[in-house]
Amino acid sequence: MIIFLCDFQMNVNENSDVFWKAYQACVEEHKVDPAHAQFYVRWVKAFLSHLPDKPLEKRSREDIESFLKDLSSRPAIKEWQVGQARYALRLLYEQFLPNFKPAASPAADADHALPETRESFRDEVAPGEVERRHGAILQAVTTEIRARHYSYRTEQTYLDWVRRFIAFHGYGDPHHLKVAPAMKAYLDYLAIEREVSASTQNQALNALVFLYREALKQPFGELDEIAHAKRPQRMPVVLTREEVSAVLARMEDVPGLMAGLLYGSGLRLMECVRLRVKDVDFAQRQIMVRNGKGQKDRITMLAERYLQPLQDHLAQVKVLHEQDLAQGNGAVYLWPGLERKYPNASREWRWQYVFPAKSLSVDPRSGRVRRHHINENLLHRTVKQAVEQAEITKTVSCHTFRHSFATHLLQAGSDIRTVQELLGHANVATTMIYTHVLNRPGLTVKSPADG
Repeated sequence: MIIFLCDFQMNVNENSDVFWKAYQACVEEHKVDPAHAQFYVRWVKAFLSHLPDKPLEKRSREDIESFLKDLSSRPAIKEWQVGQARYALRLLYEQFLPNFKPAASPAADADHALPETRESFRDEVAPGEVERRHGAILQAVTTEIRARHYSYRTEQTYLDWVRRFIAFHGYGDPHHLKVAPAMKAYLDYLAIEREVSASTQNQALNALVFLYREALKQPFGELDEIAHAKRPQRMPVVLTREEVSAVLARMEDVPGLMAGLLYGSGLRLMECVRLRVKDVDFAQRQIMVRNGKGQKDRITMLAERYLQPLQDHLAQVKVLHEQDLAQGNGAVYLWPGLERKYPNASREWRWQYVFPAKSLSVDPRSGRVRRHHINENLLHRTVKQAVEQAEITKTVSCHTFRHSFATHLLQAGSDIRTVQELLGHANVATTMIYTHVLNRPGLTVKSPADG
């Protein structure tokens, strides 16, 4: 369990803006969508108003249950909102203000259970503590990331590593650390004590280099003592054609169509999720992948098998978009520069996502209400279920469809350069890894056990 170590333990000032900002950061630390965290703050403020003469640190379990009972009695408050308020108070007393935890914690729904208590890691971040002490540094990192047009995911990942690095070094000012030794100490800790993978360790290194070089403008010379962790060379998992058919046969509706495109067009997961209507060319039977890995565009094929299903799907999406427009919404995310140049483009049909989310959401950067693309976790779950139902013992992920696409093309005699272009690989050596399954002279050897 995360222990919150800040001045609020000694002097709770619920009227302070710092208090509420730190509590919201605590909520977000527990994987609550930033767009929803504000509602958790509102529930705690409502609880504060429920007994205005009684400070938070003096309240009991009975006070909490009285408040929740009062909420349940209001016709305008739905059951799920009461559950959300209950969870907000659990976070308040069990995570944010553990020293003032009531005698008995409020009962929580099973869906809102908190993680079991475990030994804390040395780089575990006390909720809101980095924001409280070094908010300017986090803002500098955010500014530099957005100036370079990095994705929102990259922004959140880098900020998380910066918070962990600062927490590891006792929340001291990063300006005052000896950069190379401090970075090496943390990366060694990740590798030896946390036993993270090589890719995770390299991700942390990249975030810390960005922190010092770009955000803090603090030179530290060559990182001779800090080397990138060597990533293991692993062979891709590939399904046979029969196995692909067995998995796809057990997937329906939107997830089934998306999985079909991953295999039929060799798309990466997020390339499929972020497809726009204008990028699908039915006449030419092709898909334009925009801003793929390495910020590169490429063209890949659109399988005949998915022409009609995709057209039928887009017809339904268009109806949804027209309903959004009629209600005053209908906007989709566009790059800020493009949106400034073409203010109405975000509501045009051609810019909409091929696979939109079921509901509107708040853009975490701009705060505007939009319809974002579908959550990729839906496809992850559906693929996992289909693989289990097909009784396939291979370790299969969404990316396995892309591996299978490349391998099956090579098996069918396609030129490796063509496959390289379809996959968007910068180097043909990356594509060559798929030749490991090809049954061609010189690439396979007969076992001596087979005589």
